[in-house]
Amino acid sequence: MGGPGSMSSDTSGRPIPPRSASPSQRQATARLGSPVLGSAFPSQLQGGSGTGTPIQGTGQSSRDLLSQFNNFGTPPRFGTPPRFATPSISIGGGHGAPGDSRPTSIHYGSFDSRQPIEDPEIVRRHLVTDDDAASGRGDGDGSDEEFSSLQLLGGDITRPIYRYVDQTAEGARRGRSMSFHLPRPEPEHETEDINHIKSIGGFRRDFLRRTQGPPTNEGFRPEGSGFFTRNFIEFLTLHGHFAGEDLEDDEGWEPVDEEDATPEETESQPLMGSRRMSLVRRPSKIATGTAGSGKAILLLLKSFVGTGVLFLPKAYLNGGMLFSNLVLLFVSALSYYCFVLLVRTRLRVVGSFGDIGGQLYGPKMRSLILTSIVVSQIGFAAAYIVFTSENLQAFILAVTHGEKLISVKWLILMQLIIFLPFSMIRDMAKLGGTALIADLFIMLGLVYLYYFDIFTLSTKGVADIVAFNPSSWTLFIGTAIFTFEGIGLIIPIQETMKHPEKFPKILGGVMVIITAIFVSMGAMCYAAYGSDTKTVVILNLPQDSKFVNAVQFLYSLAILLSTPLQLFPAIRIMETGIFPKSGKYNLKVKWTKNFFRFGVVMATALIAWGGADDLDKFVAIIGSFACIPLVYIYPPLLHMRAYPGRGWLSKVIEGGLCVFGGAVMIYTTALTAWQWSDPSQ
Repeated sequence: MGGPGSMSSDTSGRPIPPRSASPSQRQATARLGSPVLGSAFPSQLQGGSGTGTPIQGTGQSSRDLLSQFNNFGTPPRFGTPPRFATPSISIGGGHGAPGDSRPTSIHYGSFDSRQPIEDPEIVRRHLVTDDDAASGRGDGDGSDEEFSSLQLLGGDITRPIYRYVDQTAEGARRGRSMSFHLPRPEPEHETEDINHIKSIGGFRRDFLRRTQGPPTNEGFRPEGSGFFTRNFIEFLTLHGHFAGEDLEDDEGWEPVDEEDATPEETESQPLMGSRRMSLVRRPSKIATGTAGSGKAILLLLKSFVGTGVLFLPKAYLNGGMLFSNLVLLFVSALSYYCFVLLVRTRLRVVGSFGDIGGQLYGPKMRSLILTSIVVSQIGFAAAYIVFTSENLQAFILAVTHGEKLISVKWLILMQLIIFLPFSMIRDMAKLGGTALIADLFIMLGLVYLYYFDIFTLSTKGVADIVAFNPSSWTLFIGTAIFTFEGIGLIIPIQETMKHPEKFPKILGGVMVIITAIFVSMGAMCYAAYGSDTKTVVILNLPQDSKFVNAVQFLYSLAILLSTPLQLFPAIRIMETGIFPKSGKYNLKVKWTKNFFRFGVVMATALIAWGGADDLDKFVAIIGSFACIPLVYIYPPLLHMRAYPGRGWLSKVIEGGLCVFGGAVMIYTTALTAWQWSDPSQ
């Protein structure tokens, strides 16, 4: 560090000139108290004579007073000086032009008599500069800190003055126009707008939005998953909205602050209300309004093609080849017509299957629809349990070479080891892996069945078949209706579409595809095996083949893993009606629900135990008693009430369809029950 007169250097080695000495207090006071002579000031004030202008009451000129201020410190006060007379100037800028009385602008202090804006140069003289701040720190301290007016006492108040002076000086130095300014683009979504965060409570709302996940209309999209996996998980979420009902369990509940959940604040509400926690349901994971036609077709195929197709070969034996083909085509067309009626009603009355009935006919109709759904799903699950037991029995018998025969009823009880833990699952997406494997195994089994049927027909020809079987034809009707078991997923799939009005055409195309699959599978298996066709058609495959044994085991495992999906809607519908409270933060409610689920699974196993002796009759009675009302009675009734202004022909058709469905349900159910109870049948 050198002396005051030495040159300092920066880090790069370049010399830094010394700072100029700051003015003394006396010099600063004299500068502030002296008048500023502008270019338009009168010539007598600027003083060609050098005497200055005499001040009234003192007999001294302004220059004499200024010299006294420099010698004696603080200047005396003589009151407010009078205004000087304004001489006239000419238009061209000269002073005192003849005939011109226009006032001349004067600058006294920082005031311009002709312009309402202060002179920034005059204002700058009254402000603290960088040199003044440096003198306060000392000249030799070596500090490189940049001066800021905010560091001064009262800097927040005087900050606008400093900013005004700097901006004015910058504008005077600028020799070109401002740079091109591109406005900020509008955010794609309102949640990305910064103004939402700037508002009161914006940070908290943004935090809650980010922690809760995507909004309702965006739906559930697993990141990093493939097309088929993503669509299959979305298919599982449809079971959480079976028949349009919101069946998501405790995993969908979360605590919220009731004070934050208040929709609107008024002056009558207290500013600091009591903070109570309550449980509200999170937005649904179902992707509403996002699916295109391809995704809807894929979801519909997964909904309709299941285990029911394997019951058709024995149903063909019960009805006969010609009768079965005609009835199956008729059932397909009639089912499609009723599906379209339900879809059109859903477009007019927004809600689930049960909600539509409740809005149009009252709460009793809603309860009736939900009861039919529960009975049908429990029946499907019981039939799947029996199907799995018979396949496992055949697999164990083939593997042990006929030495080990386990009763079907014991195999039903063994399946409870799998069903009871699965019934505890609240989130259907957790079953994604097992259900995906199940669908792959089902597809593998169907492909092999097609292959072996074609091989058998090409080598052995057509077996003994009949066109019509008068003794057991009613069993085919119930089984055919059981096969079209996907009505519960019609409304959820329609909700996922971007254009729901296109759903009837897509549904029609899918119905053509699945009808071709059902007719071909039933007819080919019946033609290949004839009167030897068994209830579970896989048992007609050669049991000494290791590959056939593997297909049997994988297919049994597939149905075993997909049974909880069939039972889940029934459990949740009953559970929601019995237990309105959530058990996520209440262990008593939670375990009460768990024991209830155990009871439902045990009751389903007991129903399967009772229907294990005649699986084909058991499936037929489920289709006749539980499925006919859901497909052929309720949709026409709802459509008639939703569209009252239609023509008489439509009313006659829909009314006749209701009567026809009721008659078929009663007749086929009674006849199937009589055949089941008759030992000779």
